[in-house]
Amino acid sequence: MDLAVRASLKGWKFLYLGSLKVKNELPSTFKAYRFQQHRWSCGPANLFRKMVMEIITNKRVSLWKKAHVIYSFFLVRKIVAHIVTFVFYCVVLPATVLVPEVEVPKWAGVYIPSIVTILNAVGTPRSLHLLVFWILFENVMSLHRTKATFIGLLEAGRVNEWVVTEKLGDALKTKAAAVKAPRRPRFRIGERLHLLELGTGLYLFFCGCYDVAFGKNHYFIYLFVQATAFFIAGFGYVGTFVPNS
Repeated sequence: MDLAVRASLKGWKFLYLGSLKVKNELPSTFKAYRFQQHRWSCGPANLFRKMVMEIITNKRVSLWKKAHVIYSFFLVRKIVAHIVTFVFYCVVLPATVLVPEVEVPKWAGVYIPSIVTILNAVGTPRSLHLLVFWILFENVMSLHRTKATFIGLLEAGRVNEWVVTEKLGDALKTKAAAVKAPRRPRFRIGERLHLLELGTGLYLFFCGCYDVAFGKNHYFIYLFVQATAFFIAGFGYVGTFVPNS
């Protein structure tokens, strides 16, 4: 991304070929996927911090292109999208249950997000049956993307962390080569339990219980389902688990 932005600032133009297809491997574990998403969210935010003034003062590209790169590419897609998703749906909306004086209009809490989600899903009609699960999982991952975004913007502790994503095929080959005799698989608790997800799940579950007792908007339906998604991720029941040998 760094090279692409710098090449664009020198006047280079890129052509997107949507017809090209390549094979790829998925991350070997949920932990590996979390590291990958951290890198993909922290990197662009940190790049924005380092290059925003260079983009503004650049004289080789038009004002329109500068505005597009800063606003659309960086601010909206790489920063605001992550933060708004987590803060609104996993912090603010549940908190309105505890403060009945605050009311979120339906167009902001339901209609606009539903339209955006449906438009994103239109491109992959074969996966429409997974739409609800995808939304819940994306809300879970928005926690890590938001954290990584702030780390990148503030250049905090893990900003320069680079962990190569271990793919499932590589992980299985490594395990098979390392094991000479059958041994009972074991794992450390830290590899399976994720405290951030568990803490957020408890918060959503508490808000759901409060809404059942005192609420009137039936937010508890969403809160309990989303809390379940956080618990599933928090206890490590996402994807394939490859224990240490």
